Amino acid sequence: MESTPDMKKHCAVLIDNKSQKKGLIHAILRNEHSYFKFLVTKKGALFSPVMLSQLIDEEERYDQKIVHRGQSLRTMSSGEQKKALLRHILESKPDYIILDNPFDSLDHSFQKELKNLLLEVSGDFIFIQLVSRVTDILPFISQFTRLNGDRLEFISEMPTVIKPQSDFLNGKIPAAIVPIRMDNELLIAFKNVSVSYEDKAILTNINWTVKKGEFWQLIGNNGSGKSTLLSMITGDNPKAYGQNILLFGKRKGTGESVWDIKQKLGYFSPGMTYKFSGRFTIEQMLISGFNDSIGLYTKPTEVQKRKAQEWLQLLNLWPEKDMLFADSSLGQKRLIMTVRAMVKHPPLLILDEPTTGMDDEAAALLVALVNKIAKETDTAIIFVSHRDEPGLNPNKSLQLQMSPKGSIGVIKK
Repeated sequence: MESTPDMKKHCAVLIDNKSQKKGLIHAILRNEHSYFKFLVTKKGALFSPVMLSQLIDEEERYDQKIVHRGQSLRTMSSGEQKKALLRHILESKPDYIILDNPFDSLDHSFQKELKNLLLEVSGDFIFIQLVSRVTDILPFISQFTRLNGDRLEFISEMPTVIKPQSDFLNGKIPAAIVPIRMDNELLIAFKNVSVSYEDKAILTNINWTVKKGEFWQLIGNNGSGKSTLLSMITGDNPKAYGQNILLFGKRKGTGESVWDIKQKLGYFSPGMTYKFSGRFTIEQMLISGFNDSIGLYTKPTEVQKRKAQEWLQLLNLWPEKDMLFADSSLGQKRLIMTVRAMVKHPPLLILDEPTTGMDDEAAALLVALVNKIAKETDTAIIFVSHRDEPGLNPNKSLQLQMSPKGSIGVIKK
């Protein structure tokens, strides 16, 4: 059903990972979309990561600050970049602004600042908000549509968060092929850990322990040190040496190898998917997790193939096992990569912003999977996210609170 919107009202366009968003944006800005025909005589502007990248390139190409006189865009945090872009757009005095997922990758503090800024000027402009998550819809918007492929469909009321389908995860988490033995329930221990880079303090006196089977959420504002903290666990940060850190029963820096850590650790962040550019199937990608390889280069055993089948059946993805990983949807990629990090049943599973850029339905599926892993296995989980994911059930949280002396760790249960 298509209806003409009220030209005086702001509009939210709910999109998913299959929506043809780029085509919609171009059609609106070129005055070619019938749904937004009332904008034909009006001046439009686009608030999006694409516009931000273009302005950053222009500043560097011409060696001048276009958006902010005192600082270049590239040196700003994600939140400061978005605020600077919005102010730059407002100065051009458009009649309407297309907001392309404006709150992606922003912590709660910057989300609040940006929402307040948009609210202040909401009486002067028409906003068209393209949004993947229902909870991100601006509170002053009262008109809703959904982009189904390339077709806009009118929604008569505020959309609700989608729950996973009933047949998803219908079964038990597959058992490990060979259980990884741990003699101690204490997996991670930080005692008075502090980190600085040159004169900038990042972390100060962090005290934190992670035990077998615990489900943690790691939260904190942009720049609070979450990535620094994780890198001291995964073995990528030399700042961990000389600190009072225990990893899987051993003092950090006492001879543990990268393989020792990899064997006991499952890790996934969205950026990892760019490493897998080969022509590997969904099944092959999952099996590669048994060997911690980028793709599958050795012949899998029959036991590995059977275990991969059990996982794919649990995810309702067994019929797509021969689909190329590169051709799968974003939601399918994230599910596969989460399972890939889990197939060995490592003592610790770290998921670093796994739902970034996902739509509500895909994020709900991933959250349901993580909750199930936490409930049915002894694997400890550290889940990092900028947002409070609906339905996520961690037992505890470690919040990094920023201060001039570096972020302190506050534990909440």
